[in-house]
Amino acid sequence: MNLGVLLLLGAGILILLGLAQQVLDRLYLTDKQALIFLAAMVVGSFINIPLYRGTPPVSLNLGGAVLPVGLAVYVFSRAGSRKEVNRGIFGVFLTALAVYAVSKLYFFDTYAGRVEPQYIWGILAGGVAYLVGRSRRLAFIGATIGILVADIAHAVETAIRGLSSPARIGGAGIFDTMVLAGVIAVLLAEIIGETRERIQGGPEEERARPEGEG
Repeated sequence: MNLGVLLLLGAGILILLGLAQQVLDRLYLTDKQALIFLAAMVVGSFINIPLYRGTPPVSLNLGGAVLPVGLAVYVFSRAGSRKEVNRGIFGVFLTALAVYAVSKLYFFDTYAGRVEPQYIWGILAGGVAYLVGRSRRLAFIGATIGILVADIAHAVETAIRGLSSPARIGGAGIFDTMVLAGVIAVLLAEIIGETRERIQGGPEEERARPEGEG
């Protein structure tokens, strides 16, 4: 069982135990909707939708591309302000840029026993997305969709260079990276956010804060 599926199963357990309510509230999801979404991501991770059958072949992973984008669109449609949407989009592209740049600047020798690059990208994306988005939902969207945009950039680069490697957008190791990035971004937002709320005297939502920036 791969890392992405394990993390999604862990998230499902937290939801069942009632330990993820704040995060779900920020994503406008009920417990039932979230569990259905997680299950759909797990099943969808095994489904690739062909987009181009030439060279290189291009496919879109249902669980790692279509569903995360759908969730992002849904959350943005419920956003409380245009400012939040703009900040979310900025977070997506800044995260994608950071991941793509690191993947180009550094050579990861996995055969030398070092950490898999996908994990490094996931940690990087989660950190950058939180720093830009700050809120739980913007951090989550920035991390997951940022990884997807970086993956699309790699697919475009492959096509331009005339390489024959198949492009599975959102699939294979990228699915694990995306889930890891989302989990890290939410954990950072949750831990740091809770700490700030305790220091400042209560949840941010109870103070003078614009609606929709939770």
